[in-house]
Amino acid sequence: MMQPRRRLAPAPITPSRRTWLSGMVGLAVAGALPLSGRPAAGEANDMLIDDFNDPALVSKLGTPWRGVSDRVMGGVSKVDVTQTRIDGRSCLHLRGDVRLENNGGFIQAALDLTTSDTPLDASRFTGVRLLVRGNGEVYGVHLRTPNTYLPWQSYRATFVAPPTWTSVALPFDSFEPYRLNRPLDRARLRRIGLVAIGRAFRADLAVAELALYR
Repeated sequence: MMQPRRRLAPAPITPSRRTWLSGMVGLAVAGALPLSGRPAAGEANDMLIDDFNDPALVSKLGTPWRGVSDRVMGGVSKVDVTQTRIDGRSCLHLRGDVRLENNGGFIQAALDLTTSDTPLDASRFTGVRLLVRGNGEVYGVHLRTPNTYLPWQSYRATFVAPPTWTSVALPFDSFEPYRLNRPLDRARLRRIGLVAIGRAFRADLAVAELALYR
């Protein structure tokens, strides 16, 4: 049963170009395991980024989640990022209409992975783990490092969000560079984004846990 949501207002980002949305993300969908019961809050060796228990959507790293859409560069997509409870789980809920007009085509919930200028060193971890549910659509996880200095650059992996809570593991090796040639430097992570992108559709994604796993 869904409880009243705490709404998070989108935060503006100054774009430098409009071309960063061109092309579709490859549909390299990660393996996923449905959950029959409530899992423990991460494995012992995992690094928990967020369990979304804070109504203000401040992560375990001390950084806030932000809603971002293509409106920052003239698009018309609408984003809604809230903290709520679904089936007894606290979660981040990303919803909105992704539209392609005016060179648009994305919405996302973005999180800085550090409160300082020092990137997050994730070199001892294997990848990103999420507990998700949604409307059966394909979504993306985008990572940024100091190498992604242009706004349209990122490292991208995709997954399907089914209508039941499901654990998804995305190895760092599955993240593809987008519009840059350098491989992902997992020792220098700056930001992570939960993204609906690249085609016109209704986004409805809930994430109850986000962690780095060994």
